[in-house]
Amino acid sequence: MHCERLGPSDAPAVVLLHGGGMAGWMWRPVAQRLATSHHVLVPDLPGHGRSADAPYTTHDDALALLRDLLGMPPVDGPRATARRGAVVVGFSLGAQLAVALASTSPELVRGVMAVSAQAEPMPGPLAASTLGLLALASPLARYAWFARAQARELHVPDELLPEYLATSRGISRTTLVNAVRENLRFEPPAGWRRYPGPAVVMAGARERALMLRSAAALRRALPGCVQETVPDAGHGLPLQRPGWLAGRIEELSVSAP
Repeated sequence: MHCERLGPSDAPAVVLLHGGGMAGWMWRPVAQRLATSHHVLVPDLPGHGRSADAPYTTHDDALALLRDLLGMPPVDGPRATARRGAVVVGFSLGAQLAVALASTSPELVRGVMAVSAQAEPMPGPLAASTLGLLALASPLARYAWFARAQARELHVPDELLPEYLATSRGISRTTLVNAVRENLRFEPPAGWRRYPGPAVVMAGARERALMLRSAAALRRALPGCVQETVPDAGHGLPLQRPGWLAGRIEELSVSAP
């Protein structure tokens, strides 16, 4: 799994997990702001971007790679701070992984922020129909006109559009179907209610009602979790308001033990 690292190696660590159909580049505006005070790790999840040579399989397999990233033995250099635990921030698919990692490996996660995490599973028959249609439509992702339409929905700025188009062309049908399957069946893990660190769940006020319900479900499941509904934001908050979000991540990092 490719991982880009920015910022001083002796600074507090922050991990930024991208959404499905995107890659680590989506965090660049946020990461550049955080890198002045944090050691920022930005992986490309399996099947995406510079990790596209191996398909996305399951959330559990992705979590194993993230545990390897954060649980490595002490080393000199830029990877050393990650072992002491990190603030883990995720968007959409990455937000589900952030929640799951905090739930199953809390010793690796000093604090967690989940932005636009779907946490209300889709009923089985509807999910099967959705995945069937997705498999048929997956070749559309390779067409620029379709990818541009998707980019607008995600609020991808013009300067990052070439990378979105390249990422979209490089995603296989297997990755697309597997990632969406995992996304559709996700629900708050049992360990989420026992996570001891600070936690923030966010959704944009202009997102689908499902996302707002999901944020509320995550908040209810974890005592002390903070829920934020961000005015005038859609499904693309890290790209819409990167400066503001970087500030909230810094606040979370300061509050984390």
